[in-house]
Amino acid sequence: MPPRCAHHLLQLPCPAPGCACWFQNQSGLTQHRHSLHSNIPAPGPPQDLLPPPQLPLPPHHHPQPSWSPSHPRDFSPPPLDFSPPPPDFSQPPQPSPPTLSEPREDSDNADAEFTDLRRPCTADGEFLPHGAPPTPMPQKAPDDWSPYRNRIEFEAAKFAFKKCHMSAKNLDFLCDLMAATLVKHHDVPPFADHKDLHNVIDVTQLGDVPWQSFSVQYTGERPEVVPPWMDDEFEVWYRDPRAMAHNILANPTFKDEIDYTPFREYNASDDTHHWKDFMSGDWAWQQADTISKDPETHGSALVPIILSSDKTTISVGTGNNEYYPLYASIGNVCNNVRRAHRDALVIIGFLTIPKTDRKHSKDDVFRIFRRQLFHSLLAAILSSLKSAMTKYEVVRCGDGHFWRIIYSLGPYIADYEEQLVLSCIIKHWCPKFDELHGDTLWDEFGIIGDLVPFTNDFPRADIHELQSFDLLHQLIKGAFKDHLINWVAKYLKAAHGTRRAEEIMSDIDRRVAAVPSFAGRDFKQWMGDDSKALMKVFLPAIKGHIPADMVCASRALLEFCYLARCDVVTEDTLKQIQDALHHFHHYHKIFDLIIPTFSLPHQHSRIHYVDMIRLFGAPNGLCSSITESKHIKAVKEPWHWSSRHNALGQMLVTNQRLDKLAASRMDFDARGMLTGTILSNEDEQAVPPIAPQPDAHAIELQPVIDIDDSEIVDGPTVLAYVVLTKTPLAALAHEVTVPDLRHLIQHFLFTQLNQDDPHDPADVPTRSLPRHEGKLQVFNSTATTFFAPSDLSGTGGINEYPHNDCVFINTDSDAQGMRGLEVARIVCFFSLNHIWEVYPCALIQWFEKINDCADEDTGMWMVHPSFHEDGSRNLAVIHIETVFCAAHLIPIYSSEYIPHGLKFYHSIDSFRSFYVNKFADHHTFEIAS
Repeated sequence: MPPRCAHHLLQLPCPAPGCACWFQNQSGLTQHRHSLHSNIPAPGPPQDLLPPPQLPLPPHHHPQPSWSPSHPRDFSPPPLDFSPPPPDFSQPPQPSPPTLSEPREDSDNADAEFTDLRRPCTADGEFLPHGAPPTPMPQKAPDDWSPYRNRIEFEAAKFAFKKCHMSAKNLDFLCDLMAATLVKHHDVPPFADHKDLHNVIDVTQLGDVPWQSFSVQYTGERPEVVPPWMDDEFEVWYRDPRAMAHNILANPTFKDEIDYTPFREYNASDDTHHWKDFMSGDWAWQQADTISKDPETHGSALVPIILSSDKTTISVGTGNNEYYPLYASIGNVCNNVRRAHRDALVIIGFLTIPKTDRKHSKDDVFRIFRRQLFHSLLAAILSSLKSAMTKYEVVRCGDGHFWRIIYSLGPYIADYEEQLVLSCIIKHWCPKFDELHGDTLWDEFGIIGDLVPFTNDFPRADIHELQSFDLLHQLIKGAFKDHLINWVAKYLKAAHGTRRAEEIMSDIDRRVAAVPSFAGRDFKQWMGDDSKALMKVFLPAIKGHIPADMVCASRALLEFCYLARCDVVTEDTLKQIQDALHHFHHYHKIFDLIIPTFSLPHQHSRIHYVDMIRLFGAPNGLCSSITESKHIKAVKEPWHWSSRHNALGQMLVTNQRLDKLAASRMDFDARGMLTGTILSNEDEQAVPPIAPQPDAHAIELQPVIDIDDSEIVDGPTVLAYVVLTKTPLAALAHEVTVPDLRHLIQHFLFTQLNQDDPHDPADVPTRSLPRHEGKLQVFNSTATTFFAPSDLSGTGGINEYPHNDCVFINTDSDAQGMRGLEVARIVCFFSLNHIWEVYPCALIQWFEKINDCADEDTGMWMVHPSFHEDGSRNLAVIHIETVFCAAHLIPIYSSEYIPHGLKFYHSIDSFRSFYVNKFADHHTFEIAS
């Protein structure tokens, strides 16, 4: 990288007498002089207006070239081979033409009890003794922020490019503002302008995997009239997947969340098998067993390459901009890391989308070319992995150790339409079915049977086995949204006629909208995450309008979906999944009136879930929702940041810069350089401590937490934890209209101070109860964080803005599920100080269970508010620690229409009985079933 330029604090003035023009660079001044002051000689700039000297780069910085729109494009094919890189790996070797291997016969991967001999090694591949420390890594100076000069520069680059992605014009203006502020201190801003900022990011060596490209063209037989697509060249951009895998393996933040060895997990108490992360599945076990039998790969760690691709449309109104991103991850990282998008899922390519005119779009030759091109592109992009699938390479991983690594193609995440292309089959067939002979496919179904899948180029790979489950498209959007909701609507029209059906559907909409703390919408608008939201409230909304068997079928489908989304799947969970599937097949016969066949791909896919869970672990680690969320950061946002002209090149550079920023942050964080805030660090270095005042109260500084509503957060992986937000408030009893609050507090203190006393505090004489005469500290709300591992979340859970006013109270820790929980409505939170001890409390109204079991149709428990014989509310003061988590109540609507003006925040007060919504989230499904 050339020497860094400095910001021009003083711009160049025009030397002509009386001219007040100033210029930012010499070329502008020259043009101005030539046009208006050609008769005035150009004097040299005065010494006080000379630009400051160029700032040197930090030590140990070496520039590394990478592709950018201004560089010549590399149109050569992707590399066939890839030599193991040195520890300071920077750029893959120059590519060489790929070749396609002959189709091979799959080997027999029987389930064997292999002995794990995998252990770290030296950089030369020699195994280390057990317990040996890792090979020391090259040490960097504690203040080495290369290629940045200091933390302020790094934080400014991350803020301007990643968080805000300022335009070049706005960034230049910000630099000018900072310069104007700093000039009086004889200082300069972190960056001279947008070019300076971009150049610093571009020379970052960490995380640098350059983009490469190659082009392909049809080379088969040509008809007399050649269609235009046969002459077209199709360009493909990609990054070396092997280098991307190195970056993931070397990420130190994954060191405690990565498995180098397949494992089988059992419950110590009952010896039942558990499946969670990908490496706990039988597929990884079988692959490792095959590898261990080969002397060339014995003792190597298996690294499965998980792939996913999905076409996405950016903007229809500006020319139908479509892109075909290809993503990759490794199966070794834990599922929660892959779901949280912590740089464990990366974009490795943009596949080409062959197009032609309408006249030729239906031609068999074009359709076959398009399918085979897809497989050929995948084989070419992944070719750098092939040599390391049969002979190990040595890679330094995030734990500091070197490991022998063997790659293997793992599951492919795709929706059904793409699974058809991957499996080389036709529509309405199962992608995991591969028994038909090619002649049969051609003669009976009109498809070429000799399409060569890309997996034929790689060892130990069978595309039919590697087809993954997909919770989003198969269950949420497919079985639920596209099937169940449409079936209910069709039934209502068939049973009641169009007009009456529309009235019922409108009432269902109002029921959804009336759910407490939940805003409903018309069914036509439910898509994506909204489909997941509708699943939470669907059963109570339709009950009363459709037959009981239809409710039971809907319940069975929802329970299947929630069981499949469990973070940890046990043998009992697998049995429940099978039972839910059986119950659905039993009750779905009621739809026979409107559905001619249930042999539908999304419905059929559910029969494979149990087998695939055994193979690949919990399904939530291999869901297309992970890659669809990645579309936003890797495709859609970079496109919107581009100028729209030749946008792909700008998108490639943006992705590369984002990866470099992420790699720098990872490196700085691993070296402990990002502790505290920018101000706290500067304060320690530059601002002297303030002497304490004699009457000042001690204040405990709390960490600043900037969290948006429902934002994913990292945190402790407990089931739930509650933090109170303090707000003083007087006259609590009058505020909440509870005149006997004092007695309730006395009852509470009696139980806290006499926990072994079996007496009911209500039976104890008032004079014998503890008295509290002090003030109460009132809290307006609580912020509750739940560990919901199967929903969109960080590694520690999902933060939900306080809006639910009902909670589960833990009354019996030994009982299972709802039998050990009660439901209550929070009136307020407060704390009191009694005998020098602070008690955080909640004033609640109890709810009573209607029956001693869940509702037979919906599977949900029912409750109603509890009242005393005189009609007063059954209130109590409880300790905040007995609050287990939030509870979501949905009114029992019966068959009557609800009023049009009913608002969701009036529902708890407007209805007399409620369902305890076990479908509120994955966590509630486990405890409230």
